[in-house]
Amino acid sequence: MATVALNLLPESYVELPERELDERITRAKAELGARLVILGHHYQRDEVVKFADYRGDSLRLSQLAASRPEAEFIVFCGVHFMAESADILSADHQTVILPDMNAGCSMADMAELDQVEVCWEELASASEAKVLPITYINSTAAIKAFVGRNGGAVCTSSNARKVMEWALSQAEKGLFIPDEHLGRNTGYRMGIPLDEMVVWDPGMEAGGLAAEETRRARIILWKGHCSVHQRFLPEHVECVRKKFPGIRVIAHPECRWDVCELADEVGSTELIVKRVAESPAGSQWAVGTEIHLVNRLAKEHPDRLVVSLEDCGCLCSTMFRISPQHLCWTLESLLAGQVANRVSVDPETKCWARLALDRMLKIV
Repeated sequence: MATVALNLLPESYVELPERELDERITRAKAELGARLVILGHHYQRDEVVKFADYRGDSLRLSQLAASRPEAEFIVFCGVHFMAESADILSADHQTVILPDMNAGCSMADMAELDQVEVCWEELASASEAKVLPITYINSTAAIKAFVGRNGGAVCTSSNARKVMEWALSQAEKGLFIPDEHLGRNTGYRMGIPLDEMVVWDPGMEAGGLAAEETRRARIILWKGHCSVHQRFLPEHVECVRKKFPGIRVIAHPECRWDVCELADEVGSTELIVKRVAESPAGSQWAVGTEIHLVNRLAKEHPDRLVVSLEDCGCLCSTMFRISPQHLCWTLESLLAGQVANRVSVDPETKCWARLALDRMLKIV
């Protein structure tokens, strides 16, 4: 089977009507059978995620794909770092495909390997204190590998506290990459004062920090964020509570610290899904996360009020790049003997990144 590293969507797919797309995707999926598994992230659009064999967050989906050894092809309807994680965890005979290679993650792109290496060297020169790196799973395979090589671990939004506690039990300081908000929210809930957490800005000399700031800090936060969750503001919490008295606000920990402080609950996408699903009829929820998940929860639980924390709704524009047209083309290419848009992590990077993931799994 031929592999095409990167292909643009053929024009013949662009204007296909919805009904024909659905029929062709369904037919191609049936013909591929057990050779195929389709993964759909929570933030994916409904017209794509309805074809997924599994729906969830990035790590859970990658683990589920790895548990399907009969699946020769893993089609990840998500973003690039997610497909990389699937390739890291999958078997050698499995091929991971991202329907559109332009589906990236702005947060992951905020931490480049050369920048992190510079930061690591400067931290070592600024203090003799031992530092352990932690990377959020929303990072590139290269960053995961860096963390693995330097004794650190990966974390998710649901286990960030356990991983950070582990790191600080092994070292005097932690370097948290690439989401400063998740790092700050996690550290604060562990009882670490805000002034003992500093932000390293890779665009500034010495991270924009004085030597004393670096020495005093227990957690060095990378200057990075999720473009979706950063949009939620404290005034959105105040506004939604005025509009819907008694509503419960639940925010993703990638949101700003002051938003999470005002929320009734803070949790991962899986926790948000669980809380809404288990709540009684008549419950009211304002959800601080990506709009496709919020809208899906509202449809699945019509006896509950589920609204976005922000009226305009926050869309993950890169996730939205995966369209039914891309999925249809991907599957029909496989039937024609071609793999388009394969995501493959080189063996050395995969080895070190897998070590960082394995450390996380042992911790939690």
